[in-house]
Amino acid sequence: MATLRRLQEAPRHLLVCEKSNFGHDKSRHKHLVETHYHNYRVSFLIPECGLLSKELKSLVMEIGPYYSVKNLPLHELITHEFIHTFVKKGKLILSLDKDTYEETGLQGRPSRYSGRKTMKFIISIDLMDLSLNLDSKKYERISWSFKEKKPLKFDFLLAWHHTGAQESTVMSYFSKYRIQEHQPRVAVSTVRELQCPVLQSSWIAGEPEEACSAPELFDWLGAVFCNADLNNQPYNFISTYCCPQPSTVIAQACLCTITGFILPEKIHVLLEQLCHYFDEPKLAPWVTLSVQGFADSPVSWRENEHGFQKGGEHLYNFVVFSNQDYWLQMAVGAFDDCPP
Repeated sequence: MATLRRLQEAPRHLLVCEKSNFGHDKSRHKHLVETHYHNYRVSFLIPECGLLSKELKSLVMEIGPYYSVKNLPLHELITHEFIHTFVKKGKLILSLDKDTYEETGLQGRPSRYSGRKTMKFIISIDLMDLSLNLDSKKYERISWSFKEKKPLKFDFLLAWHHTGAQESTVMSYFSKYRIQEHQPRVAVSTVRELQCPVLQSSWIAGEPEEACSAPELFDWLGAVFCNADLNNQPYNFISTYCCPQPSTVIAQACLCTITGFILPEKIHVLLEQLCHYFDEPKLAPWVTLSVQGFADSPVSWRENEHGFQKGGEHLYNFVVFSNQDYWLQMAVGAFDDCPP
């Protein structure tokens, strides 16, 4: 498995690129998708395609709802009923400023990205462990903190992978609060006469005059998603970007973007379907799947602390080739742990 790491300055970003194959026993693709929990935008680009297939269109429309709850007291998330009904595993992670942290009276740790003077703290609570020990002093202290000492309220987005609970359960469970159901927004467009980088799956670092590198493709995708011009015309004062070389012009490409609160399990199913796109011969040499996390999420992958700094980015991208090779690109900002 080949791996590239690139560091960009001012502001600093870390981009990790690696190459593997979906059929390899040690392929990390499923684990990386399933441990990036807080996803707000998923985009996939299919060159030489004008319309989505019936299978892809069906998956996109079945991403499923998510919910927003206004001013939800934090103590609602540590009750035995809530954990038993909705939580199968996981933690409650709070990212708090110094004053709020001290007012809770709970034990946490300084943020890794607070600077010399610690102004931000992280509190992690294992919900499953807590629910098994409702008579413990630890549970009593946390409950007292959330209900009496510092009754915190937040606006929440809720979504989960179905394991038997019905959709109506969420609405009824939080019926005394301001809860609303949302459907992800879906935008499908056809990009015509698109200048694309030439890629070779075996050359993740690129090859002069033969193929572009994974970092070059990553920058190009960002420009395509922003609908930026790719020809660096002298009269263009918005973008001076141009497509990396070597490149080719394709007649059309299908771009689909889903925006909402999107579960990792749904993204994994979508990735699998994109792999099957090449079960029958296609003109496209590759397709891409890009996933962006919420900028203000307290974590990126797993329980890795996520900081905002200037952009709050944490994202990943798959380039799926027709031979089932793939490139995986993971990017985070300066205030983040290195991608896994």
